[in-house]
Amino acid sequence: MPDPDARQPIRLAVLNDFEVVARGVAAMLAPFADRVHVVEVDCGVLVSQPVDVALYDAYAITSSGHRDLDLLTADDMVGHTVLYTWEVGPWVDEVAQDARLSGVVRKSASARELVDAVERVQAGERVVLTAETEPVDDQPRPADWPGRAEGLTPRQSEVVALITEGLSNQEIARACYLSINSVKSYIRAAYATMGVTSRSQAVLWGVDHGFRRGGRMRVLADRVPHDGS
Repeated sequence: MPDPDARQPIRLAVLNDFEVVARGVAAMLAPFADRVHVVEVDCGVLVSQPVDVALYDAYAITSSGHRDLDLLTADDMVGHTVLYTWEVGPWVDEVAQDARLSGVVRKSASARELVDAVERVQAGERVVLTAETEPVDDQPRPADWPGRAEGLTPRQSEVVALITEGLSNQEIARACYLSINSVKSYIRAAYATMGVTSRSQAVLWGVDHGFRRGGRMRVLADRVPHDGS
């Protein structure tokens, strides 16, 4: 007979406009299914069922992504909204307060730390989880991203995704909360890996390698990837 006092896993939705990114985060959380249950993975759509926490991956987030955050925090089917991002700096409190976020977690955190943060949020705590050390852009992560197989780091991939969408360096800097010099450094490194020398070539490369935002897609619990499958 089930123990009525046993704690149930937190119902979690993972959202991002890129299917490979959202699925990668879900696969990363699979070993912690006794603590967080990924009930759906959404790309280009909001949640379809009540969830305790919506985890919004900020990969290649633009103004439309910020609008999605506003919709999530206003959605009665979402208990809490957590932003999952590479950058956690002085801007976070302003963004978190404006969007009424319950938490912000830096991507250099481990999967276990992410799960811990989600549990703290569900318990009613507002969490801003930063890394104790500066993240190493090319450190291996258990999640996935466009261009990973071709050798792009997560940050390089994000910049290439925004180039593919036609954003200028200045717009990319604003979207990713980077300095313009950092954006240029990521572009140079990415171009070398991609074997391109111009922005137009980079756009074509991006289109050919899955850097277009996916269409509207939802994967429910019975089809959410487990252990990278």
